[in-house]
Amino acid sequence: MVMKVNLGFKGEEEYYAVNEQGNRVEIDMLAAEDKQAMSPMQLLLAGVISCAAVDLVKMVKKRRKTLVDFSGEIAGTRRDEIPKRFTAMHIVYRFVSPDLEEAEAQKLVNLAVEKYCSVAASLDPGIEMTHAVEIARPA
Repeated sequence: MVMKVNLGFKGEEEYYAVNEQGNRVEIDMLAAEDKQAMSPMQLLLAGVISCAAVDLVKMVKKRRKTLVDFSGEIAGTRRDEIPKRFTAMHIVYRFVSPDLEEAEAQKLVNLAVEKYCSVAASLDPGIEMTHAVEIARPA
C-alpha cells in the first residue's frame, strides 16, 4: 500500500500538508512566540500517541470495559547534535473508567505501543520508548 501526502509552502517557515482525502494540517517552524501550528517533530509525537490510542481504545472496548474519558501526553527527548532526532519518548495514558484495572490497562498499553502501533514501529529502534498509565474512577 502506498500513502501520499502533498506539501505546500505558505512562506516564512510555514507549510501545509494535504492527504489524498483533502484533509489539511498546518505546519510551521516559527519561534515559540509566533507559533501558529505544530512543528514536524511535534507532529511525529502526535502520530505516535494517537496511533497507539486508536488501538488502545478499541482493545478496552473489546474487553467490555467502560471508558468514560481518555487522554494522553507524550514527551520526546531530543539530542543536541544535528540531526536533532528523538532519543527517548515517554507516553502517559489517562483513563477514566469504573472497571478498568491498572494492570490490565498497562498490558493493553504495552500491546498498543509495542505491537500494534505502526507509527512507533516505523521509528528507529534505538529510541527508548516508555509508557505509564493513570486510572481515575468517575465521580
